[in-house]
Amino acid sequence: MRKRERYNAILEWFRENQPQAATELHYETPFQLLIAVILSAQCTDRRVNIVTPPLFERFPDAAALAAASFDELYPYVKSVSYPNAKTRHLIGMASRLLSDFGGQVPSDIDALMSLPGVGRKTANVIASVVWEKGVIAVDTHVFRVSHRLGLSDGKTPYAVEQELERYIPENERAIAHHWLILHGRYVCTARKPHCADCPLSPWCREFPLMKA
Repeated sequence: MRKRERYNAILEWFRENQPQAATELHYETPFQLLIAVILSAQCTDRRVNIVTPPLFERFPDAAALAAASFDELYPYVKSVSYPNAKTRHLIGMASRLLSDFGGQVPSDIDALMSLPGVGRKTANVIASVVWEKGVIAVDTHVFRVSHRLGLSDGKTPYAVEQELERYIPENERAIAHHWLILHGRYVCTARKPHCADCPLSPWCREFPLMKA
């Protein structure tokens, strides 16, 4: 099967069977989503959704968060992975929003990546979810699923991102990001993937190996 045919078949299945897909992080504003995505690095969305409600209430905007001390913010995020680094990143991010962007979350990828704690994946998530830009954030789930399904052989997240964006229509990239993440989170898991129940197994190049 040619790669274009593989993409067409997989995307068509998602279109027909999962017409609605969105982030599982809870948020109400771009600022809240930015905080949540920074906290979600190497941490589950479920844990982040437990942590964020009191944090959002105490620090409702960039000004409030930028004014926080490390000792004041740390207790709110201590249960997520790498809490020391993320505490510093959140305060630095809020300070940069105030100094460079009037306290507002920017829509430009490079501007987002200038914020402490914001790498390309996080920037793409914000640009895609908030601003509906035609980009795909590649996290560990997207990276794994893309390789197993034969959508990409890219050696780095950026290489996979480029290949996905080459084949997926711009107007579908935002939802395709969620399709792949959710498939990796609940079906094509890193350990013991649920191959027997996977509707995409006809197009999975690793399915015969996993089934053997």
